[in-house]
Amino acid sequence: MSQGVRSGPWLFTSGQGPLDPATGEMSADFGAQARQALTNVEAVVAAAGGDRRSITRCTCYLADRTHFAEFNRVYREFFTDCSPLPARTTVVVRPVREGVLVEVDAVAALG
Repeated sequence: MSQGVRSGPWLFTSGQGPLDPATGEMSADFGAQARQALTNVEAVVAAAGGDRRSITRCTCYLADRTHFAEFNRVYREFFTDCSPLPARTTVVVRPVREGVLVEVDAVAALG
């Protein structure tokens, strides 16, 4: 499985969950999971030569709709240096892995 696929100037990332790649650990806290998922997306973009300002669109998958407001806060904080914020779709889904509360995939524009 590819973490990201480039097509011309576009990078399409695979869904990134909340696992810390260094430890394999996953927090039970939603905010920590959201930050880690976004950080994992950023790492895939960085490996392809971009940064968080390269991200143009995200699809965000939440396991529980009650986390929507907190996700908005974390998303705005994560992209605080980006104007405008990346376009976003957020959907509520049943997670594939037990304990996963959020997953994010993205499209990035690379030079």
